[in-house]
Amino acid sequence: MKINFPEIGVCGLSCRFCPTYHTNSKSRCGGCKSECRMAVGCPFITCAVKKAQIEFCWDCVESTTCEKWAKHRELGKTHDSFKCYQKLESDISFIKSEGVIKFEKLQITRERILKEMLNEFNEGRSKSFYCIASTILEIDELKKILSKAKELSNGMNMQDKSKVMHSLINSVAKEKNYYLKLRKK
Repeated sequence: MKINFPEIGVCGLSCRFCPTYHTNSKSRCGGCKSECRMAVGCPFITCAVKKAQIEFCWDCVESTTCEKWAKHRELGKTHDSFKCYQKLESDISFIKSEGVIKFEKLQITRERILKEMLNEFNEGRSKSFYCIASTILEIDELKKILSKAKELSNGMNMQDKSKVMHSLINSVAKEKNYYLKLRKK
């Protein structure tokens, strides 16, 4: 089976904002449907890709009655794992109404912003925070924050640049009532 979107999980999660996707070590994940991840699998990969030969759960004839996917989506409304699930439902809705190609383009834009944040403002401890922010904040908000952080932190060391970025992200999050932590059980 040909995989067209390895960075979009079978269940609807966007791999582009997972901390393990943005690492340079051997533990780097190339996306939920990358070769190494497919070998390990998950219940959705096994069911959709390996058995039904489809790339996404929403393409399945049983998608509206699948208890496993419904439970995953319901749990995603209140809990995260190693990656932020807060936008899972709205992302699935967007994909269903606008299409996966348009969704992928938006995710690539978000990822470009995230990569700039990681390259220019990560003091070594902010990757997960920036991944969550890139998942939750609107693209225009992220662009404004990045531009402002560059302006305010010009000439600063990485530690101070990171503090500026955190402050700007947290300010928008407080104003918009965004939650910028993983929600653990």
